[in-house]
Amino acid sequence: MRLVLLGPPGCGKGTQAVRLAEYLGIPAVSTGEIFREAAMRGTALGREASGYMNRGELVPDELTIGILRERIQQKDCAEGSLLDGFPRTLPQAEALKMLLSGMGKSLGAAVNIDLDNETIVERLSQRRVCDGCGKTFHLVASPPPVDGRCDACGGRVIQRLDDEPGTILRRLEVYREQTAPLIEHYRGESLLKTVDGHGSVEEIQSRIRAVLAT
Repeated sequence: MRLVLLGPPGCGKGTQAVRLAEYLGIPAVSTGEIFREAAMRGTALGREASGYMNRGELVPDELTIGILRERIQQKDCAEGSLLDGFPRTLPQAEALKMLLSGMGKSLGAAVNIDLDNETIVERLSQRRVCDGCGKTFHLVASPPPVDGRCDACGGRVIQRLDDEPGTILRRLEVYREQTAPLIEHYRGESLLKTVDGHGSVEEIQSRIRAVLAT
């Protein structure tokens, strides 16, 4: 099974991707991870992507597709894969379709985790991160130690700029602009399966598995 997992920042997409991939017995493939892996392997595409990332620039779609092709042609993706973080735009979705078609494959479904802006801002604005090891805390679900120091490495627990309400709203605006056409694209191809993103991790995972079984 070959799947795409869509969802706004703060919907828990990364957590759901890992759990779903394990349940289905296929690898979860994120663009960030495949860029790092390609760079570590020292492939030509990996070195080129590293150049863009080191300069703080977005990796062009053509290069991203090339690295994605390398990844999903590996043996562990023979039975399928779950793409997390790609595609993000309509041109990327079209490029993915062409890539899979060239391999004699096709997408099985695009699962969209739907969540309202108010809930997303509430979730992300309460997130805190260790500036040393990157451990994540949440003021309600998993609060940091009272002294503001990470219990794993002793680093400072901070609120990232990305998690401030104003920044979150700007990120969401960009996401909605990019993703609305993408959602309609997959709906038009009868591949879209939308689930409610409210509730616990277990509840959302159960909904995803249910829609994939229909």
